[in-house]
Amino acid sequence: MNPRAQPLVIGVAECVDIPAWKIRGLPAKVDTGARSCALHVENLRELPGGHVRFDVPLSPGSPDRCMTIDARVIRRGRVRSTSGEAKPRLFVSARIRLGPLERQVELGLVDRRQMQFPMLIGRSAIARACLVDVSRTYLITGRPKSKKQRELQRSIAAREKRVARRKPDASRVLASHTRDGGRKRSQ
Repeated sequence: MNPRAQPLVIGVAECVDIPAWKIRGLPAKVDTGARSCALHVENLRELPGGHVRFDVPLSPGSPDRCMTIDARVIRRGRVRSTSGEAKPRLFVSARIRLGPLERQVELGLVDRRQMQFPMLIGRSAIARACLVDVSRTYLITGRPKSKKQRELQRSIAAREKRVARRKPDASRVLASHTRDGGRKRSQ
């Protein structure tokens, strides 16, 4: 990134494209606590010659809507999950697009079926290019399009509203701390 360029401000959730795999609008959670990216895959099979084949579901709950991908394994590693347990993981390389930003990233292939987002964007994918506004979602990519993706977005928006209601509004706090409650007195 050019030192004078302004960083791209992204939300804590964005949609990601993987152009080479013809995947568009995949909901992803931005997690600056994770180093690498993770992608939910199913039917992961190792092939001869250091390759893998796997399915990327395009719509949760619709097994017929998926892309079958063949890719070269670039490394094998152990990744510590949020529960603290280190598990082996295969990594492939892919170019992802996040709004105007395109990056070649390592994708850990994992079962994220129990997670809210099929993809996790780690800090290495956005380093020196983005700032994350954790109070917002879908700032640069717009809302997800499928019915399941819209339901996911609605649940995130509802959670954001609950959090916002718990935070005091600065103008109300200021008014409540003035002697007359912030109201003008008639003269």
